[in-house]
Amino acid sequence: MGFLGGFEWLIIIVVLLFIFGARRIPDMARGIGRGIFEFRKAVNDGKKELEDENDGEKEKE
Repeated sequence: MGFLGGFEWLIIIVVLLFIFGARRIPDMARGIGRGIFEFRKAVNDGKKELEDENDGEKEKE
């Protein structure tokens, strides 16, 4: 299986329009965007905490 081409994406979009309707799709996209934003924020916060812990351990040495 390869990557999806333009025609395949068109079929997927048409099917989504039939299933969910044109009014619900922007709301769903907004929700997905917020979820991705929150996930990235949590990952960055976790990285920062790990870096802070490593800096604290280096200062003790």
